[in-house]
Amino acid sequence: MRDAISGIEAGAATHVGRVRQRNEDNYLVATGRGLWAVADGMGGHKAGDVASRVVIEELDAIVAPSTAAELLANCEARMIVANSRLKNLSDERDGALVGTTVAVLLVFDAFYAGVWSGDSRIYRIHQDRIEQISLDHSEIQELISEGKLNAEEARSWPRKNVITRAIGVHDNPELEMKSGTMEPGDIFVLCTDGLTTHVEDQEILALASQHQPQEACDLLVSLTLDRGAFDNVTVVVVHFNPAAPHTVSAASTGEDIWE
Repeated sequence: MRDAISGIEAGAATHVGRVRQRNEDNYLVATGRGLWAVADGMGGHKAGDVASRVVIEELDAIVAPSTAAELLANCEARMIVANSRLKNLSDERDGALVGTTVAVLLVFDAFYAGVWSGDSRIYRIHQDRIEQISLDHSEIQELISEGKLNAEEARSWPRKNVITRAIGVHDNPELEMKSGTMEPGDIFVLCTDGLTTHVEDQEILALASQHQPQEACDLLVSLTLDRGAFDNVTVVVVHFNPAAPHTVSAASTGEDIWE
């Protein structure tokens, strides 16, 4: 999928995995609007797939923006609507949990913003190095951040799937955002935790940087399946390769453009 104007190419893949009976993940690739997302639903029987689909439906309703601030504002507004829809569904089901994680990449000109809630992730590959832009909203991440768990202890922690934020759980969606500027050759990877349970960051780096976006997505899902795929797995890969170089003001941090 290529947007000839922006020079951005993206791919996506999802799979139910080796264990689950239903795929509760959903994704969005809207390259022409500078918008990509993954969502991982939760809530049990016929709730998780509904939750993630609602979030993706709302994001897909965003039209091409005229400014970065408009794009971000529309994203936040749609998450409020999605949150309200999921809360209403929960009420209709006698308070049953109907929630979902979400990880969104927004791009306008040479600027990006990552917006997320939960433990679905956004990575940036820049100059052959991979950086996790998002910070998991999870119990295990809080323990690591507080110095109560080290990396080795975290590998065997029994409550890895306990998340602390999600869309549809509270009265208002709890979103976090990180933004910056991009350079030609930058790659972004969005994924649900079905991928990162089985695949290390350096493996994501290798496959995403050595292959075209769609092939990289297919290979990452295949690797997850080879390793058991205990959960649904979804991945979106976005390559930033503009035909003409973008000029970014030296005074810009990539944050003010979203305000």
